[in-house]
Amino acid sequence: FLPPDSTALDDFLQRCRADRVRRAREMVLRLQSLGVELSFDDVLEESRGGAVGRPHVARALARQGRVADAGKAFDRWLGRGRPAFVDKTLPEFREVAEVVHAARGLVSIAHLKERGTRSFLERLKGEGLDAVETRHPSHDPDLRARLTDLALALGLLRTGGSDWHGDPGPGESHGSLGSQNVPAEWLDRLEEQRAS
Repeated sequence: FLPPDSTALDDFLQRCRADRVRRAREMVLRLQSLGVELSFDDVLEESRGGAVGRPHVARALARQGRVADAGKAFDRWLGRGRPAFVDKTLPEFREVAEVVHAARGLVSIAHLKERGTRSFLERLKGEGLDAVETRHPSHDPDLRARLTDLALALGLLRTGGSDWHGDPGPGESHGSLGSQNVPAEWLDRLEEQRAS
């Protein structure tokens, strides 16, 4: 639900991509300081021209045989608290919402799990939140019901998806493409809100 013709959005996303590159480079430098032979080009090769991130560093390590699979790279080096972990620089939610709304888009939050509290969602709604992801492969029935109840109570639209990031490498797990269907009425409501 984002029109492709927004200069402000393009500029914002370019800054985000540049920070992802900075973060991945820093991970490679940390790995090199630990004696791991890995180049940034190895990581870029794994990203195949897309936005680079930790999974690409992990896949490069696995491809070179430094770990058995990408999951082990997170366990050993790349997970939070591990020696090559680098924190993300995240923009403020309000800034993201303003950029998306200026581009005539809608803002949905995903991967809530335990953070999906009423007070949290109320705050984000006040900062421009339009929708909540209530269907995700990791959601058990209780979580799905809780997020649905919150979305409805707060007047937020609902979204869902498979979280498909491309074909997973060994040790990675994401939902399969098309594994999470959403009712057509959800899409209709999103279109209606975007048009208003």
